[in-house]
Amino acid sequence: MPEKLSGSKNAKAPSIYIVDDETLLADGIGKYLERKFNVKVFYNPADALMAIKANPPDLVLLDLNMPAMSGLDLLKRIKKAQLPVLAIMFTAHDDAKSVVEAMKAGATDYIVKPVRMDILEITIEKALDEARLVREVQALQKQVLEENLPLFVGESDAICEVMDLVKAVAKSPDTPILIRGETGTGKELIARAIHFHSPNFKGPLVEVNCAAIPSELVESELFGYVKGAFSGAAGTGKKGFIEEAADGTLFLDEIGDMNLDAQTKLLRFLDSGEFYRVGSSKKMRVKTRIVSATNKDLPSMIKKGLFREDLYYRIGVITVTAPSLNQRRSDIVPIAKKFLAEFSGKFNKNFSGISPKAQKNLMERDWKGNIRELRNIIERAVLIESGPVLELSGLLPLFEAGPALHSNSKGLEIPSSGLDMVAKLAEIEAAYIKKALEMASGNQADAARLLGIKYTTFRYRMERLG
Repeated sequence: MPEKLSGSKNAKAPSIYIVDDETLLADGIGKYLERKFNVKVFYNPADALMAIKANPPDLVLLDLNMPAMSGLDLLKRIKKAQLPVLAIMFTAHDDAKSVVEAMKAGATDYIVKPVRMDILEITIEKALDEARLVREVQALQKQVLEENLPLFVGESDAICEVMDLVKAVAKSPDTPILIRGETGTGKELIARAIHFHSPNFKGPLVEVNCAAIPSELVESELFGYVKGAFSGAAGTGKKGFIEEAADGTLFLDEIGDMNLDAQTKLLRFLDSGEFYRVGSSKKMRVKTRIVSATNKDLPSMIKKGLFREDLYYRIGVITVTAPSLNQRRSDIVPIAKKFLAEFSGKFNKNFSGISPKAQKNLMERDWKGNIRELRNIIERAVLIESGPVLELSGLLPLFEAGPALHSNSKGLEIPSSGLDMVAKLAEIEAAYIKKALEMASGNQADAARLLGIKYTTFRYRMERLG
């Protein structure tokens, strides 16, 4: 039976079980450690195993050589039971083989007898600190996933496969990853999940929308520039996105919109980790992971000479495909309920659920805009309706209406002299932007959501159209 020592006066102090058949040594270690820890001493490994299963401590100190059950056997039983317990082994000088076996079985560290108390205390503190860091990482990863729920809500095979792949590929700190998928499927959320599951999670996550950067500025924005590099360059120069993402993750969204010259320089950086700021001859080196995303058919663009084939294979060492909402219909209602709770809180409304009819409409709809479109519909419905049950009354037909131009040519007129197609499309785009701004009372972020595009893209198009 164990001899229970008084332990630390702090109830929150880490708990430690000492398992050693040398009673004098075990008691001596226990007396020393009880200044800072809550300690129990066991002379019998079987008694210790029962206590560990009933109330797992933070850490166990195990003697490798005990007659009834070796410390290695006890460690294996603890690990087989999947108990979250750290283990430090006591060993003699000539026990190297057993130490190797113990480390393979899951031991955190080992101490060579005779035990020096100061070394033991340092080893214990180190093990507890590392375990604390692991818990903090896991808590942060959980927080990120919860913040990114829309994408990770649900249990469809499609999203479960993505989640499993994200956790697996994120373990490498620098392997390039390409995320493919339709507009609105949450590719940027997958990129964030990759970052926060990776060894780089403490580093920066820099998100760049390639489509929102004018082609002539892509190189200077990515790689930075020095003073006087070009007309209008900042007096002190500027770091590029790659430098800002050092020891972290650089997310290049809509990479299919990057021009060929910038593609060439990005490929060089991916191959060597080296680059030059615009206007500088000084070679710079940065470690970061490149995660790219696109909704475009890159192989088709390669055939047309619009995207480099070598870059395609370099950015896509690992490819993750974001499933469309139509591919995960069983997740539609859970995601809608998540948005309902979010916007009910945001707009101080008290919605308790979604009506069966509205759920049926959501399940049967063709979600061309995916999660982004679903989010917009729920947000607008919460604003318009009073509750307590969301009905979506009159809202879905509005979204089904679509633009006035259809795939057939009925009603279209082209002057015999011809027309400026680019100018006409710009006129239509400007009209939609103006209308969205009117509906959103001038709020650009809300207007971007109404049009189903990102805020940065909306700003870029506004500036382009003047």
